[in-house]
Amino acid sequence: MVRYRRVRTWTRSPTVLDLHCHFLPGVDDGAKTMEEAVAMARIAVADGIRVSVLTPHIHPDLYGNTRGSLRGAFDVFAKRLREEAIPLEIKLGGEVWFSIELLDLIDRDEVPFLGEVDGYRIMLIEFPPRMIPIGSDKLATVLLRRKIRPLIAHPERNMAVMESLDKLRPFVDMGCWLQLTAGSLSGRFNPVIGQTAWRLLESGWNCIVATDAHDLRHRPPLLSEGRDALAKRFGEQFALDHVRFRPARILGMPAGPAAA
Repeated sequence: MVRYRRVRTWTRSPTVLDLHCHFLPGVDDGAKTMEEAVAMARIAVADGIRVSVLTPHIHPDLYGNTRGSLRGAFDVFAKRLREEAIPLEIKLGGEVWFSIELLDLIDRDEVPFLGEVDGYRIMLIEFPPRMIPIGSDKLATVLLRRKIRPLIAHPERNMAVMESLDKLRPFVDMGCWLQLTAGSLSGRFNPVIGQTAWRLLESGWNCIVATDAHDLRHRPPLLSEGRDALAKRFGEQFALDHVRFRPARILGMPAGPAAA
């Protein structure tokens, strides 16, 4: 159980790293236009985000994105950010639909990974919103044997997990990590989602926090709201572990001083 304590206000707004967002325009249910994507990048920078990993949905039945097909859109967006002098570093990742089809994508080198830690490539994976499909634990085992560590996206918003955290226990026990949504901690979603997110953090399981930003109004790229909610409840070091230091380790980047 994590100890609660009150903390002082940040002396300076710490920079943070966002491992899950949907900025690339027109490739999934995220930004619809280049103008919206650029505006989201501006919001991210103003919020203190130094690096955004763009994670379009890799879902063969819905979007058909692959690492190869996304590279052109990524390069165009990166060029636009340079032209606009927006100081946001971007990297290409993906939010991968967790099904047996992903093995073929991996074999064809068409899955963009987030990074690598201790010899394991880190893959952001997504379950269906209402359930964890039967056999998902076996597929996770296969990935881990192949030195691929699943990072489970927004488990607090999965209805099966909301009903019982034990649905996640087999995945955590085998070595999967969890990515919680900043808006779940700040109250952007319904109270049950928020309660589930806090319970996952209290469990002591290996978590990071990211925005899962999709647009400018309803799901904007605001990681600071999650960082501040964490700091208020668990302390500044705990907050920075989840929005800066652990993400930096996944990206293979220096995290820098705690309040730079």
